Amino acid sequence: MKILYVEDQEELRTVVVKRLQKKYSVDACGDGETAFDYLDVYTYDLVILDVMLPGIDGFEVLRRMRKKRMDVPVIMLTARDSVEDRVAGLDGGADDYLVKPFSYEELLARIRVVTRRKTGHATSVLKVGDLVMDTATHAVSRAGKEITLTAKEYMILEYMMYHPNMLLTRAQLEERAWDSSFEGGSNIVDVYIRYLRKKIDADFEVKMIQTIRGRGYRLDGGTE
Repeated sequence: MKILYVEDQEELRTVVVKRLQKKYSVDACGDGETAFDYLDVYTYDLVILDVMLPGIDGFEVLRRMRKKRMDVPVIMLTARDSVEDRVAGLDGGADDYLVKPFSYEELLARIRVVTRRKTGHATSVLKVGDLVMDTATHAVSRAGKEITLTAKEYMILEYMMYHPNMLLTRAQLEERAWDSSFEGGSNIVDVYIRYLRKKIDADFEVKMIQTIRGRGYRLDGGTE
């Protein structure tokens, strides 16, 4: 999952980004105008947006996003715990609202809830064929066999499991697992797909990760 985190408090932004990067690909900035620069270039699965920003505030950022028909889910953050502010954020198109100071574990839970709502999943468990992933615990297994993944392997597989049986390009997979500062080699996705194949497919007759030559990869969910 790729997240844009907009927060003007540098110390808080640094701490939260460092923790989020253990689970997600994260871009971050401290003002609304820069946020739009990111949104114009990259596709995000979630925006975490502070209300009190220099220049244009979070409410205005959200208003402009929805006016431009950007339907990416938004979690608003604010130190102002008033009903009016919460109503303004939700009526403006926010998907959730979290008051500072907040628990990091609660933020993670809100991220999972908003993601499930967006993707139409009722629980944190994803199932594709006999491959199972719990996005709350990051536990992965196939046919009951536990599979240990690195953070990048997990990010790529999670995106593929959210889009089973769909062609996913290398650019799409790279964007979901690395932030905008990444300057890796052109074959980095191929390398990680090889790692995933060794863990997901090597011990099974049915191979789930398929190469669409010259185009990208597909996670074959088969038929149930």
